[in-house]
Amino acid sequence: MIFLLLSILFSTGLFVIFKYFGIYKIDILKALFVNYIVAFSMGFLLAERRISITEVYLEPWFPGALVLGALFIAIFFVMAMTAQKNGVSVTSIAGKMSVVVPILFGIFLYNESVTFLKILGIMIALVAVYLSSIREGRQKENGTLLFPILLFIGSGTIDTLLKYVQVNYVSDGDVAIFSGSLFGIAAIFGCLILAVKTIIKRESFGVKNVIAGVILGIPNYYSIVFLMKALQNKNMESSTLFTVNNVAIVIVSTLVGLFFFKEQFSFKNKIGVVLAILGIVLVTIA
Repeated sequence: MIFLLLSILFSTGLFVIFKYFGIYKIDILKALFVNYIVAFSMGFLLAERRISITEVYLEPWFPGALVLGALFIAIFFVMAMTAQKNGVSVTSIAGKMSVVVPILFGIFLYNESVTFLKILGIMIALVAVYLSSIREGRQKENGTLLFPILLFIGSGTIDTLLKYVQVNYVSDGDVAIFSGSLFGIAAIFGCLILAVKTIIKRESFGVKNVIAGVILGIPNYYSIVFLMKALQNKNMESSTLFTVNNVAIVIVSTLVGLFFFKEQFSFKNKIGVVLAILGIVLVTIA
């Protein structure tokens, strides 16, 4: 239970950090690159089993890590943009409501049960993402709905692949090194993108972007490690764990947005928050 609690706290912290990225005009891509270097380094330094970096590709979980690493940097960029344009609470809702994606994956590929509550929960989840993302009046911005939708789909895909690889290929002692590899691969993709941007538009990296990346990298690493360790708990089913994890992050992030960032919520936004919690519960208990 302690790992689940820590995962919730560190995951919520990511949304808050992304909000400050917008306030302090941080270059998202540069900060993400540094963040992944930090998380990668922590994974290999804290690993229980020592392994050479040049031998990582021989591990059975490497293909999954390769795909996840590419998705990480893409979805983290989307997450940062969502936090800046739609707010902390909307970002957490769009990301955590994505729990319906692995559930749909299970229905179609593993022939899991299809119940009325499950279908109802999925529909409520989609409506909740839309309602919580709407910005009215002065808050309305062009294209703000795009980022929550991309975050919803991308986060769900990551959760699905992460669970699959963790169950089938990652041993208990390889959690740290597997997590570090994910971040290392994401850093490589980030470096390639930065190289292209540098060629097109030459500009300095910026000290504040490095500092921001370091601040992001530490909670980012632990949010993944603690989630994977929580998933190793044989006394709690993954559906129950994801329910508690996702609902708690939505609630905590919403409270942070309201009380610390004074985010404004319309009546539709409030309905979206309530439906988000209801949708997650219905889908996972069905």
